[in-house]
Amino acid sequence: MRIATFNVQHGLGPDGRVDNDRLARAVAALDADVVGLQEVDQGQVRSGGADQAALCAAAMGAADHRFRPALAGPFRYPGIRRRARRAERPGAPGYGIALLSRFPVLSWHTLLLPPATPWVWGRVQLGTDEPRVALAARVDAPSGPVTVVCTHLSVYRFSAVSWAGGMARSVAGYRRGTPGERHAERQVDYLRRRLVGLRRPLILLGDFNLRGSVPAERTGWRPLATGDTFPRHDPRFQIDHVLLDEGVAPGPDGDIPGGRIGSVEGRVVDTGVSDHRALVVDVTFARPTA
Repeated sequence: MRIATFNVQHGLGPDGRVDNDRLARAVAALDADVVGLQEVDQGQVRSGGADQAALCAAAMGAADHRFRPALAGPFRYPGIRRRARRAERPGAPGYGIALLSRFPVLSWHTLLLPPATPWVWGRVQLGTDEPRVALAARVDAPSGPVTVVCTHLSVYRFSAVSWAGGMARSVAGYRRGTPGERHAERQVDYLRRRLVGLRRPLILLGDFNLRGSVPAERTGWRPLATGDTFPRHDPRFQIDHVLLDEGVAPGPDGDIPGGRIGSVEGRVVDTGVSDHRALVVDVTFARPTA
């Protein structure tokens, strides 16, 4: 089973143009069975109004896919765009993440992540932190079902504020944090807790905006690929990750043990699109025993 994560930067190329056909070819060239995409446009002017997730899904021969907006509405119009709700009208303009699968998907789950700065009535942005979401799919892979979760975490870093300023920000809905702390670290912790009820094996992938070993250390999950992914033209650090939790999870007949992982081979791929490189993993799972 080949799995990939790719922040596509809405299909922006090094020539400064958005070319949706080029983006779709780049995703197809990864030849992955399951792909998680971040910074995906749907119905946005800057990307020609295209449904980028659907174009990429068709190009790779996906049997199923889903786009999940973090922001709903026209991206370039503050006050009109808003924090996406758990359910949005299909085909409506949005910006977010997507999961594409060549295998059938047995079930989908959406998780809204807590922002660091408030959105009043979900529409008025008081701070700089964008809404973030996670999208989970239970994929019916040939070796048995696998849960794949795609996300794109915050870039927000907490700053030092006075006591009075901190109180005022708390009243307004800002989260409080240690100066220099990244909100993405809290979001990783939140995901680890909230994903506990999903069946294993579970693969969490995406652009975490956290460098190196931080996500693996905070979750205790196994990194399936290491390598610098950002910036694409001269990668100097890894902020895109693929993590595996074999663990145990509640099942209809009791806990399900891990131990299904076989061989793993990961690599970084320069697609020529976006400001990120893709992270690709070939992983073998043994069939679950009765």
